[in-house]
Amino acid sequence: MIDFKNARMWSLLGPNGAFGLAMQELCASDARAVVLTGDLRSYSGLNRFGEEYPDRLYNLGIAEENMLGTAAGMAKEGLVAFVTTYATFAAMRCADQIKVNMGYMKLPVKLVGLGAGFSVGILGSTHIAIEDVALMRAIPNVTIISPADCAEVIKATLAAAALNTPVYLRFTGGLGMPPVYKADYDFQVGKAIKLREGADVAIIATGSMVYNALKAAELLQACGISAGVVNMHTIKPIDTAAVDAACAAKIIVSAEEHSKIGGLGAAVAEHLAPKKTKPPHLILGAADAYTRAGSYKYLLEHYGLTPQALADSISAFYKEF
Repeated sequence: MIDFKNARMWSLLGPNGAFGLAMQELCASDARAVVLTGDLRSYSGLNRFGEEYPDRLYNLGIAEENMLGTAAGMAKEGLVAFVTTYATFAAMRCADQIKVNMGYMKLPVKLVGLGAGFSVGILGSTHIAIEDVALMRAIPNVTIISPADCAEVIKATLAAAALNTPVYLRFTGGLGMPPVYKADYDFQVGKAIKLREGADVAIIATGSMVYNALKAAELLQACGISAGVVNMHTIKPIDTAAVDAACAAKIIVSAEEHSKIGGLGAAVAEHLAPKKTKPPHLILGAADAYTRAGSYKYLLEHYGLTPQALADSISAFYKEF
């Protein structure tokens, strides 16, 4: 149950810590649940989980491809297998195993991409994950979920466990991730959530950008621009009805902590492309380039993904029309 106290506690723990709590809850009710990690027990928020369920936590070391294959075998035998590692390793190092085991064979592995986007940017471009959604979207049969905050991490983890399909859970943000939700709500995979009404601009955001989009909408409101915000937590399959509803605005904006190429913005654009009439669409995300290592705050500022930067970009684009 989400309330103000829980939302604040989960926020302090960050997405990884919230995931660990979700796995404890899941294992208490489902004897089939197991977790595999690539030498990232602590970073995955699994220390308490490992103490409570030592026989259901498997550390396969820094051997991500083998870990994915092992999880596929467990899923084949009926276990609910979650796999945790850095998002950049999850999506790209394991690409062939994801294609064969999750995509082609449709084995219901739950792949958890930790530190997606820029939250581990201090480790440099090898660990920054701004290409993972593009790759995962291109693999058939894989559901992609990017929670907006730590409360949604818990809801998404439990929802993923209930699906008999392959899932990629993408965690953006870090410790102290601002809460979007402070009261309980209905979470459904594939069903976007409108968080704010707005007549001029429809901002479709995912992951960490949902909170930033809400703050940007407040800044736009102060400038006389009415901006609505939609939490598109499920990137694949995208909620096309929510995208269609956003077309009532004068412009559509997509915002994501991911490359502008191949992510949420591309999914929105692909849906809109065949339509005869559609509003202009601004894709906000990371530029098609690698940058230097830096703090999370620095990299969000560098790529124009802070609330103020989002508001400035949206305002400039809106004035063009």
